[in-house]
Amino acid sequence: MTTTKNRPLVSVEGLTLAVGEGGREIVRNVSFDIAPGEMVGIVGESGSGKTQAARAIMGLTPPPLVRTAGRVLFEGEDLTQAKPARLRELRGARVGMVFQEPMTSLNPSMTIGRQLDEGLALHRRALSAEARRSRILDMLARVGIRDPKGALDAWPHEFSGGMRQRMMLASVMLLEPALLIADEPTTALDAVVQRDVLELMLGLTREHMTAVLMISHDLPMVARFTQRVIVMRHGEVKEAGYTETLLERPKHDYTRELLHAMPRRQPARAVADEAPVVEVRGLVIDYPGRRRLFSRPVPKRALHGIDLVVRPREVVAVVGGSGSGKTTLGRAIAGLLEPGGGEIRFRGRPIARSDAGWFDYRMQCQMVFQDPYASLDPRMTVDQLVGGGLRLVKGMSANDKAHRVAEVLDEVGLGTGFAQRHPHELSGGQRQRVAIARAIVRRPAFVIADEPVSALDVTVRAQVLELFAELQRRHGFSCLFISHDLGVVEQVADRVIVMHDGRIVEQGSRDAVFDAPQQDYTRKLLSAIPALEPTQAGGVRLRWRFGAELPLAA
Repeated sequence: MTTTKNRPLVSVEGLTLAVGEGGREIVRNVSFDIAPGEMVGIVGESGSGKTQAARAIMGLTPPPLVRTAGRVLFEGEDLTQAKPARLRELRGARVGMVFQEPMTSLNPSMTIGRQLDEGLALHRRALSAEARRSRILDMLARVGIRDPKGALDAWPHEFSGGMRQRMMLASVMLLEPALLIADEPTTALDAVVQRDVLELMLGLTREHMTAVLMISHDLPMVARFTQRVIVMRHGEVKEAGYTETLLERPKHDYTRELLHAMPRRQPARAVADEAPVVEVRGLVIDYPGRRRLFSRPVPKRALHGIDLVVRPREVVAVVGGSGSGKTTLGRAIAGLLEPGGGEIRFRGRPIARSDAGWFDYRMQCQMVFQDPYASLDPRMTVDQLVGGGLRLVKGMSANDKAHRVAEVLDEVGLGTGFAQRHPHELSGGQRQRVAIARAIVRRPAFVIADEPVSALDVTVRAQVLELFAELQRRHGFSCLFISHDLGVVEQVADRVIVMHDGRIVEQGSRDAVFDAPQQDYTRKLLSAIPALEPTQAGGVRLRWRFGAELPLAA
């Protein structure tokens, strides 16, 4: 008989989820346990069922998914038999969840302070308003918010994706739940904050015996911070075990496929010293300050005189922390922000909205945005979204456009079977592939990719990165690649630009920046990233850049 002392905190037994009674099974006979204070990772490609299996613990599987078999025990209680009122008591207070896309989880009509206070007021009624405020400010500081007091009165849209994700983490951690379900919790975070946030999670498991179920495609982070890992594919558990054993000696072919799909540095390419496709000179961007009672808004300078060039067929990667100005730089070059100073040149010609060449530039310059859910029209189907980029192309018949759309959908790994779906019918990774397809469908001369693979799993990410490389070889477009994933940057970039607080602090060839960084900030950024390196035994070993080899999480 199982005693309370050694009973798992969570026990998922034979869970099966299907699309309606007798429909297609999305999750099939999944079983696993989580002990108090334990950190367990679930990895697998998009559509593997890992998120739905985790959501089933909280009773949050979306319709038309129904549980057809199995049960979920939490602290000995069968949650599959719990009434809605009981589930509401547990959600937040005992079981918290951080979702993958923070902008869809945060209420855009509420300030950050109100949203963080909402859970405390509901589940911690004994706390006074002042005590709740003090706890909120402390948690915001712990997750890396520079101005916690100012953030209380701010709105979600005023923050970058990384900042919003930190606030989501803060809102869940405030209640100190017994179980924290983290669905890609560090997808939008830069390397330094990513490590800090996960170390904070690890600290909570030790301080409060909080168990963590981490869903992620970031294998190095899973290896560093979890004690056990579960590998899922097509709704089934393919392999599970202690992290170190599983990664060093994988038994299933799919696990080995995941490990082999991790980004690896490619030999440096020779990029000709030709005239730049895009040149930026002294670019300045100022954001208007927030209006406050009895005071004038104080503008905030986001970019301080940026200079850069992108040559033909070159990939220039921009890296840096959240709020460093990476996305602002990309949006300004794409013409989505009006510069406060400096100029942008395309093929030697200055570009401005009043110039005759503005239309041609906008057609030749395409952008992949960071948040695919926010950038895809929910009312349009996939073929309409991708085909929209061809509306103004002259000389293409309707059949030619349809053929191009089908071709691009195949290139990004979706296929025509997804053509009639809407964005809400796709996983996060599938939506990002649609966004990439929409950007490349015109065969542009210049692509600005803002975190283009941040929502993709390991295997699909490898395919998309290979797609970028193949499209470059075939069509010769240049690319400004904005990313916080230094492993990806190390694989794709020819040159690297490091930004901090709206300034370029270092730039150079990929090998020079990664192997011999000159600035302290660059070294700090690189040293925060763990790497999984293959061993002669066929497994992987975890190490930190510029540091001693570290053991996998014990």
